[in-house]
Amino acid sequence: MTTFAELQLMEPLLRAINDQGYDTPTPIQVSAIPHLLEGRDLFGIAQTGTGKTAAFALPILDYLAGDPRPPKPRRPSVLVLTPTRELASQISESFKSYGKHTNIKHAVVFGGVGQGPQVRALKQGIDVLVATPGRLLDLMEQRHLDVGDVEVFVLDEADRMLDMGFIRDVRKVVAKMPEDRQSLLFSATMPPEIVKLASRMLKDPVRVEVDPPASTVDRIDQSVLFVDKNMKRKLLSQVLRNESMYRVLVFTRTKHGADRVVRHLQKGGESAAAIHGNKSQGQRERALEGFRSGKLRVLVATDIAARGIDIKDITHVINFDLPNIPDSYVHRIGRTARAGRDGVAISFCSPDEREYLRDIEQTIHHELDVVREHAFPSEAAEKGIVPDAPADARNKQTHGSNPGGGRSSSRRGGRRGSRSGGRGRGSAKKSRSGERASGKASGGERRSGGGRSMGHSS
Repeated sequence: MTTFAELQLMEPLLRAINDQGYDTPTPIQVSAIPHLLEGRDLFGIAQTGTGKTAAFALPILDYLAGDPRPPKPRRPSVLVLTPTRELASQISESFKSYGKHTNIKHAVVFGGVGQGPQVRALKQGIDVLVATPGRLLDLMEQRHLDVGDVEVFVLDEADRMLDMGFIRDVRKVVAKMPEDRQSLLFSATMPPEIVKLASRMLKDPVRVEVDPPASTVDRIDQSVLFVDKNMKRKLLSQVLRNESMYRVLVFTRTKHGADRVVRHLQKGGESAAAIHGNKSQGQRERALEGFRSGKLRVLVATDIAARGIDIKDITHVINFDLPNIPDSYVHRIGRTARAGRDGVAISFCSPDEREYLRDIEQTIHHELDVVREHAFPSEAAEKGIVPDAPADARNKQTHGSNPGGGRSSSRRGGRRGSRSGGRGRGSAKKSRSGERASGKASGGERRSGGGRSMGHSS
């Protein structure tokens, strides 16, 4: 299949897709949409930027539009649960864009803002609710929301839910929903806890796997610069002198670290802002908009805050701090090289992070290119020698982290029924058939052949 028309989506959805300028579905959309139109449960394994939001939003909208009924106050038919405010907003915008030629109503609820407008939206009646776990449970406890009529449940970014400690909240929400529903679970990785959750939540699911867990995008040029920890900010300023780096996402491990980096960059005249959990929703939205519009060249973020950032044309991702969880590296660098473009990922590695680098390279089955031609090289970092470690520990670090005496700078190597007739499984597709019959450092880009794919913003 090479076009959305061949996926048999309804005409209003095809028109919305065309309005967005898309004509070629991504692999996960081709694999998932037909099964979801038939009402099957689905376990999707996909990296960020693969188009998974459209992969579930389009069949959901198709289902709702194919059998319309007035939405009930406080009782949505579809619930999409996602870990962060940014990602919730992004998914909500996708439903708005793809459903603009339908009468389907949707709302988004998350914490960090007043709940008044959210409560009013729920009272008016909605078909689709996009939510973060904390605010969702708050509204349920206050009886502003009831998930007893949910027919389709989507758990997005399940691995990040686990990382953020939300799995218990997810289980509470699932327990309140009808068992006779269609369920979708999407995750970029498959830790054992997520596999266990999927086995309990999904019934006879179709498994769709676009890329192996923790694989990295082929179009991303990945490199590492060894540097002492106290020289990282100076190195960042030097690296940013490259004018081809016109939209740069920088990752730090901590919130305070992000603020320190931004102050350093601003002092040097760089347009930069930070986004992390200590920032208000308004501050986060202003930073994202400035980055999206080009007013800010550099956005500095922590892992949790960055989940859900979907901004096209991010030319470079810089790991100012290496993540201590290897899978986070994959999520980070996946913010560049979207929609068929090339991208560059640059990592700074200090002596105390040498173990993290080794774990990352083992996870992605690839050694990062070593860039030694920079102003602040660190032999200790390259050899993994932590300066204040005892002599015997330094010897162990040296032998353990760099076997062979050095590294080359080159690479090696049918569940839903008619909505009017209840939530029975299996006949949704048939009930709509009649209606369908009528109705890198240089920052350069290379587009893939063919039509425009939906990967970067869906």
